[in-house]
Amino acid sequence: MAKRHIVYRRAEPPGDAGVALAQRFEAIRKEFEVPPEFPSDVVAEATRAVASAELPTADATDIPFITIDPATSMDLDQAMHIERQGDGYRVRYAIADVPAFVRPEGAIDAESRRRGQTIYCPDKRVQLHPKEISEGAASLLPDEVRPAFVWDLVLAADGEGVEVSVARAMVRSVRRYDYVEVQRLVDDGSAEDVLALLREVGEKRIALEAKRGGASLPMPEQEVAEDGKGGFRVSFRPLLPSEDWNAQISLLAGMGAADLMLRGKVGILRTMPDPDPRDVKRFRRQASAAGVPWPEKLAYGEFLRTLDRAKPEHLALIHEATTLFRGAGYTYFNGEVPKQPNHAAVANPYAHVTAPLRRLVDRFGLVVCEALSAGTEVPPWALTALPTVPAIMTTSDRKAGGVERACTDAVEAAELRSLIGSTVEGVVVDQNDRGVVVQLIDLAVVAKATGRADEGATVQVRVDAAEIETGKVALSVVG
Repeated sequence: MAKRHIVYRRAEPPGDAGVALAQRFEAIRKEFEVPPEFPSDVVAEATRAVASAELPTADATDIPFITIDPATSMDLDQAMHIERQGDGYRVRYAIADVPAFVRPEGAIDAESRRRGQTIYCPDKRVQLHPKEISEGAASLLPDEVRPAFVWDLVLAADGEGVEVSVARAMVRSVRRYDYVEVQRLVDDGSAEDVLALLREVGEKRIALEAKRGGASLPMPEQEVAEDGKGGFRVSFRPLLPSEDWNAQISLLAGMGAADLMLRGKVGILRTMPDPDPRDVKRFRRQASAAGVPWPEKLAYGEFLRTLDRAKPEHLALIHEATTLFRGAGYTYFNGEVPKQPNHAAVANPYAHVTAPLRRLVDRFGLVVCEALSAGTEVPPWALTALPTVPAIMTTSDRKAGGVERACTDAVEAAELRSLIGSTVEGVVVDQNDRGVVVQLIDLAVVAKATGRADEGATVQVRVDAAEIETGKVALSVVG
């Protein structure tokens, strides 16, 4: 399921609302006890690690890897190369070798376990690792030789995985792309072979996902732009097909990792149970009530792909579908395969191994998979740590979600502040005994409102209050 992140584009100099937002973001970080800086011993250890890391001896710098990331990112976890192999494909997927720079039970290890993951706020990232590692020696920046875990994935003509292995090697990225650039080059026919193959493989993997019964939710991403005059513009940014193609390569590696772990009977999976049949039946009833056709034999994952968030009745269903994506967690095992190894949205066993710069669990998953692929023993330090990781990730997921929701509330309040007393148009996306949830059409704001209306209905909403300092807004349905 896609998460709803805020992208905040700051104007210089900020207006009054921009100052208030900056203060609110800082208050949110304090409220959720997000560490402001790295302790000095962690930074010192990072500096030493960069100078003395134990690097792999294998050399894969002849492979012309590329990276695809948001334009401003410096912590580049992944680089890829795709080529034809017979009537199928060979995908090499290089993942940042964070373990090369993190000493087991050292200061960086302890601090990263305390953090769990990078926390994203609209104005800054609070990173999992010091920038000397995350934006420097471990990041797969272009024209830099870096250590990596290189996944070697052989695919059949239909995109189905045939072989998987992973080993450490030195790599070099030859080109950095962002998603908009990839989409433009593919659309106008000027893309280099690796991008054309990314589209080809990505679309085949999407088709296989649908065939498996996988599901993804087209939740919108908010983009917030400060205008330098104390006002804001909030919009929903449509996800590009290039982002989905790229995500499919990450999913491919994660599925390969899960396969290695299950065959070796040791590892940590990202799991999610199938949705409760009662929730699926209720969702079917909601689709019927909204007048959205859902053929009886069409699985819920395929049905979600037919929804268009530009249509009010579909938008309400997209929000309601979040009830089908519950119970995600991490499952550790050693010596016995878990009874429930699947991730329902992926419709396959799956493990997190592609974002070690930003997520703690991936570091351990990579080390486990490399040992299993080579037929060697998993390092004792990794085996000792694995049982503790699920609780760490659950706690950090909760913190990251809380920070994101609080920041969302703040920027929505900033957008609505100048509209107090005015009415705006919205779509009802949920309702209960206490009121409704509306998505404002022109402002890309989702918030609770008092009043009654049917889900999917277009209504007039009055802005009664909006406080940046608390992130609270008061809306009421008036027609």
